[in-house]
Amino acid sequence: MKKTNQRASNLPSECTTIIVGDKMTPDGSRFLCRSSDFDAMMAINYEFHADTNHGPREFIAKDSAFRCPLPEVALGYTGLPDYQFPGEWGSAGFNTAGVGMSSTETIFSSKEALAFDPYVADGLAENCTYNIVLPYIHTAREGVERLGALIEKYGSAEGFGIGFIDDKEVWYLENACGHLWLAAKIPANKYYVTGNQSRLRDYDPEDKENFLAAPNLIEFAEKNGLYNPAEGKFDFHKAYAHDCKEPGHDDFTYNYPRVWGLQAMFSPSIHNDVTKNTFPVFAKSEKPIDLQTLRTAFRFHYNGTQHDPYLHNNGKEPWRPVSIFRTTQTHIIQVRPNLPQAIGHITYIALGMADLSVFLPLYQGVQSVPKPYTLGNGHADELSAYWAFRKVMTLVMTNYNAYAPIVKEAYAKLEKENEERQREFESDYLAVYKDAPMKAQDMLQKFSDSLLLHALDVARELQNEIFTRLTSDIQKEYLFHGA
Repeated sequence: MKKTNQRASNLPSECTTIIVGDKMTPDGSRFLCRSSDFDAMMAINYEFHADTNHGPREFIAKDSAFRCPLPEVALGYTGLPDYQFPGEWGSAGFNTAGVGMSSTETIFSSKEALAFDPYVADGLAENCTYNIVLPYIHTAREGVERLGALIEKYGSAEGFGIGFIDDKEVWYLENACGHLWLAAKIPANKYYVTGNQSRLRDYDPEDKENFLAAPNLIEFAEKNGLYNPAEGKFDFHKAYAHDCKEPGHDDFTYNYPRVWGLQAMFSPSIHNDVTKNTFPVFAKSEKPIDLQTLRTAFRFHYNGTQHDPYLHNNGKEPWRPVSIFRTTQTHIIQVRPNLPQAIGHITYIALGMADLSVFLPLYQGVQSVPKPYTLGNGHADELSAYWAFRKVMTLVMTNYNAYAPIVKEAYAKLEKENEERQREFESDYLAVYKDAPMKAQDMLQKFSDSLLLHALDVARELQNEIFTRLTSDIQKEYLFHGA
């Protein structure tokens, strides 16, 4: 994700995406996950939209010139927008049909491709994609088809990759240039990771089960010298994505190390060269990937190595970690098809920097959250959830090696306790939801509120604990206790 509007921030905004097929998990779950890395000052608020037959007839972007007509009938959905863009930059969540979406991962097209099909200045930008797609789709595949049609009609204003998930499939779409795109279904027995790169390569236009694309994707590349059939099969990345040799791109330090590090975590036997873009697009993990594995992955910062910026107090470390301070939120979207959608579909959300935050569940069936999760803005306060968690990590970063273990231990304990509470609650929910759906809904809402409010209590206790230790440490440094 990359924001270009000067009203918001001048900071770059790029993310890390992880997608996992259902045969790569221990329980048949599938996952669609991404960190949203932007500006620590841009608070994230939870957002809820209800089903409607009289929705807005037009989308008018708040931070770009893009606008387009919308269907009047819209599904309800959740979002995680920056506080200054309600109804826009939705980022991640589910709609009431059970389709999840993560939007977007910033990627870059080649100068050669853009010379023939340039970005459209007032076209479809990253800020728009979520809120004009998710309310109007009923499957992940439908999400790809709607987004692809919008790209073809309005043109893309910038490069992006976007994921869709439902009870049957996970899809990932990358745009190629102004009006072209490719999407692939994630293999059930593989996982996919990316960090600000176009990563898709293979495309078989006859394989409609596993690929969807702009109709002239290959022909356009061949016509304009981006692909030569005499050199072998079509390679989407080679034809349309930027080459790391181009000036201005920091693939060797900013992007490659993240893919290299995560694939090394999941698949140690894959001996990738961190300096070469030869990473497999889809790979097999040597162990099942579960929720805890993904939490660990999004907290990754080359832990304990020479490239660990937090261990070495090195804000100038050239290798960009997965977990960075200016992350605004990280989401792990989980689909468990064997359960009712209300509890089987969950978005785990860590506000702020994942390494120093806690992943909290938001069940699809929840219809609201406690007010603090809707109140954040660009100034610290005593009320909002975003700033409660952000204050903890800000205090820790004054002396990471001294204070981080305290926070990590507390949040690990909370996540473990929440998992146990979730198991107990889900068992109770399943016992009543068929015969008493309203009672089950009330149970779900009450349970969700209790988890989210308790997490705030833990965060505020940590604020006081770290502040106490910081006060003591500063006093030791500046004691001036006399002769």
